[in-house]
Formats: sequence, structure tokens, C-alpha cells
Amino acid sequence: MRHVTVFSVAILLLFVAIRSYQAQTDPFGPNGRRQISGNEKYPYSSPQFTRFVEESYAQASSGSADDFYQWLEQAYACCSQRYPEHEALSLRDLLDLKRQELDDISDPEKRAAEEMRFGAWLHRMVKTVIPRFSLERGFEFYNTVRLGERQCFLQSVLIAGLLQSADVYAGVAMVSKNIKGLAINNAHAVTLVKLANGKDIIVDASDPEPFARQKGLFVRVRDYRYVEPSFEQGTSTIPFYRNAAGDQKVGTRSVKTLDYDFLRSQFAYYRGERAPGGILAAAKTTEGLEDSARFFRTSVELAPGNPLSVYMLGRVYLAQGETHQANVQFNQAYRLYSRFGYVPTGPKTYYARAHGL
Repeated sequence: MRHVTVFSVAILLLFVAIRSYQAQTDPFGPNGRRQISGNEKYPYSSPQFTRFVEESYAQASSGSADDFYQWLEQAYACCSQRYPEHEALSLRDLLDLKRQELDDISDPEKRAAEEMRFGAWLHRMVKTVIPRFSLERGFEFYNTVRLGERQCFLQSVLIAGLLQSADVYAGVAMVSKNIKGLAINNAHAVTLVKLANGKDIIVDASDPEPFARQKGLFVRVRDYRYVEPSFEQGTSTIPFYRNAAGDQKVGTRSVKTLDYDFLRSQFAYYRGERAPGGILAAAKTTEGLEDSARFFRTSVELAPGNPLSVYMLGRVYLAQGETHQANVQFNQAYRLYSRFGYVPTGPKTYYARAHGL
């Protein structure tokens, strides 16, 4: 009898372990609808999202996340792109209402259509509320409040957080090939929305139209991975992807958005990239390069698999005359890019240089 009991307990523990693993790796819940995993979650005004904002304000001389939230609520209250039929609601109340409305829709196609409608509206609203685009300053939430500025990464994180608050599976992907097919080495960010009907769409507030057709994305397929969206003819919906080499099909079910630590890493990356006198400055200074290196090191510590940060840290070391350290970074960047399925021209060139090729 005791052996039967022990066997039953072992079977039960195995079942629990399997279900736990499925919950971590499968974005679909028991009702068949896509479920966002824990390391992708940062709904608007949650502690996770607030951490993004607080880390931005830590770079400013004053202010806090509350300043950003109060500003956005007031800006939305005064904007011309209030949500149709619910114009009287505050932004937070609107998100609560949309979550209830979407959760009441059981048909996947109908829910997907409403998710797309809400995503398209957020595209217009964010562009209206934050009217100015700035590569130099728009990645900081405090500059959104101070100057009304945004940049591709910040706007993508914001739209994803707002969609998550309405219980829509959304997150951020980096772009490796733009709409024209030009390779850009993760130089642009978009919101990737995984619809209830099993298809994906890309929301890009840098584009005039809400749903963009980027040719290459940096996402997660277990590990980080470069993939190429395959769009349905005449639409902007993605029924499946292919790997960067184009010889393998990747289902939307396998593709996840970038994780929370990677997003924190990418905010630090932009601080290093745009540091005054830093690596991209026309007139580089000792102090500016030190700031770039410091932020890139933080970025790599937060997400060691962020290949762009590893590569750019090597570029800074090279500009500082630290050739050995630079070559270590170039080697590591080349290994990461190779592992993820695609090595851009810049990392290839500096890797070859490091090996005297």
C-alpha cells in the first residue's frame, strides 16, 4: 500500500512539473488564448513599468515616476485622440474597461479584430500626446514630460505596457531589417502584438500607418533569435516567420517578445549611445567615452545576451585605445550574433579586424 502511495505522489509531482514547464514555455493558456509570460510582463503603471520610469528619472536632477504618470493622464485628458465612445474616461479607467471588454470576447477572430483596433488607436494617441521625435533625448521618460519627446524604443515600451494593461499579449522586438529591407543591426524598436487568433502584428509609432511590415526582427525563440516575418498577402498580419537564413519556418506560437531584463538593458544602451561626447558624438571627449562605457557595461550586466551592447562596448574601448579589451568584446559579440542566427556587417568587420583579417 505504501508503494502505491509513493508511486501516486511521484506521478502527481511529475504532472505538476510538466504543467509548470508548459506554463513557462507555451504562451497559450488552457482556454487556447495567448498568455504573456512573467518575464515579458510590465503593464502600464505596474511595479515593473514603474521601474523603467524610475531608472530614467534617476538620470535627471529631480522628479519621479509619479510625475510621468500624472503628466500622461493630464495630456490624455486634453488630447484630440480620445477613445471613441468613451471620451469621458481617464486613461486608467479606459484601460480597465478595455480589459473587461476584451475578456468578454470568446471568439478568437472577433477578439483579434478588437485588439487590432485598440492597437491602431494607441498608435495615433501616443503620437498625438508625445508629438516630437528625438533620437538624442527621446528614450528618457523624464524628457517625455519635460520636452514632449519620444523615440522608437520608449514609444514601443509604452504602447506595449498600455496594451498589456488591457490584457493584450504585446511586447517589444528590435528591428534587424527595416521596411525597405535595409539591415540596421537592432537600430529600431517596435511593439509586437500577438493576437488572439494566432497571428502577429507590428505596431510602429515611427511610421505613419499603425501596422508596419519590417523585414527582420530580433525576438526570442527560446533563446534570442533573428527571424523574418512572413506577411499575409495584402495585409500586415503575420501568420508565421522564417529564420534569418530563410530556410526554416517558425510559428508565431514559438516567437516571444523580448524579456524585461533585456528592455532595461536597452534603455541603458541608449544612454551610452547618446552620451554627450560619447561614442556617436562628432567631437568625442574623454568624459563622454567614459560615460558611454559605463552605460554599456551596465547594459551588458543587465542582459549579457544583448549583442549590440557587447559590440558597442568594444567600439568604445577601441576609441579609448584599449585594443585588447575591445577585441574581447568583438569576439564575444560575433559569437552572440552567430548564435542568434545573423551577424551584421559592423560586427563582422570589427571581428575581422580583431583577428587581423
